[in-house]
Amino acid sequence: MDLAILLDEAITTPLHQQLYEALRQAVLTGKLIPGERLPSTRALAKSLGISRGTAKLSYEQLLSEGYIETVMGSGTFVCQHIPEPTPLVRPPQPHCPGALATTGLSTYAQNFATRALPKPANRKPAIDFCYWQPAFDHFPLPIWRKLMTRHLQSPDSLDYSADLLGQKELREAIARYLVRSRAVHCDAEQVIIVNGAQQALNLIVRLFINPGDPVVIEDPGYLSARRIFQSQGAEVLPLPVDTAGLVVEQLQSISAQIKLVYTTPSHQFPTGAILSLPRRLELLAWAQQQGAIIIEDDYDSEYRYGERPIPAMQGLDQHNSVIYIGTFSKVLFPALRIGYLVLPSGLVKIFAQAKRLLDRHSPSLEQLVLADFINQGHLERHLRRMRTLYGQRRQALLNSLQTKLGKHVSILGDAAGIHLMVQLHTNINDQDLLICAAQRGLGFTSAASFYLKSGGKGEFLFGYANLAPEKIDQGIDQLAQILGV
Repeated sequence: MDLAILLDEAITTPLHQQLYEALRQAVLTGKLIPGERLPSTRALAKSLGISRGTAKLSYEQLLSEGYIETVMGSGTFVCQHIPEPTPLVRPPQPHCPGALATTGLSTYAQNFATRALPKPANRKPAIDFCYWQPAFDHFPLPIWRKLMTRHLQSPDSLDYSADLLGQKELREAIARYLVRSRAVHCDAEQVIIVNGAQQALNLIVRLFINPGDPVVIEDPGYLSARRIFQSQGAEVLPLPVDTAGLVVEQLQSISAQIKLVYTTPSHQFPTGAILSLPRRLELLAWAQQQGAIIIEDDYDSEYRYGERPIPAMQGLDQHNSVIYIGTFSKVLFPALRIGYLVLPSGLVKIFAQAKRLLDRHSPSLEQLVLADFINQGHLERHLRRMRTLYGQRRQALLNSLQTKLGKHVSILGDAAGIHLMVQLHTNINDQDLLICAAQRGLGFTSAASFYLKSGGKGEFLFGYANLAPEKIDQGIDQLAQILGV
């Protein structure tokens, strides 16, 4: 460990005394914590450019006063119980959140200055109906580990990526997969690898939106997307959602020149509605007429139950009006942080340059592993297994809700995805209900924050992918007790 200590040979105080005072101050103010190992006198002398004798004198004084201790064969450490500080030693001042001057920050930064950071949960509920978690225990880790090990044997996988769009092997694999499974019209040169859907949206907003530009979003809709648009100063215009998805006809009532429309057509978030084919065609025709761009966020279209899949809107587009976003967070696991954009060819160069400025490139090693995972058929085998598993868990949740809550619950959006949206018919306040559930070790999510306009009272999201049927049943049983059913 190197210590940042300033010694001044120009003053009259001996060097060993200066070093002693600096180390003592570091111990008393917590910069060096009890039990922390200190460098040897030889190493300390070398790093500070002083004699070893000077370093030894300082250590000896600290040792005699009880600030440090030596352990035979192990080294020198800060004492676990240090002497009380004298009045001359000032402890570090606590951080004051209001001390940061914000006058010099950009307009973009000012959007975050007064917004509190989300607080991590104190503890994970015993039964957590988390709407974004796939079944981690069913992911084929041995296969992933084997592919990772193979690529780790090549030093080339540790270098910077030379391809601004992302690893070509992965882009080719994704393009083939999308053409086959989602009827997307693309080739590898239209695919850009990004760090999840969040970065994809950030890139789009940076490249299309100036402060004050209008953007249409679904209401209710994906909260993070709304915040990204707002952070860039966009004028966010909410359009309602019904059982057939975004109410497209209401676009005609907006007089502003709209640049972007953000939608989740294959499984509307959070309601689960599926945008009907007539509305998809209507939206595409409107975008072509207005010169607007549709952002199609296809976040979990792989999971459908009992219905034939509707092709992606991008595959229906004949006028380069759609930017398609996909991610592997729910298909594989969130920590992977790999997503992708499918762009009209004329936008690829611009997006690639912007992506390079943001973070140079997404992690190369994970891209190579994922390319093999797709090309060797593991992805589609995994998806087939997960569709069966999630279908069973979805049915368990539906059965439990209907059996235990009956007329006290209405179920929305059960045809796709890995969560349901339900409306609970109760006089209990939403927040009180969540608090009571948490006290019983039960977790689920209120839909209220997903509405820009008022709405969402009594509406909640219940994920089921990462819960076994018996846990689902136990959780809904607990909920029924809270509701007094």
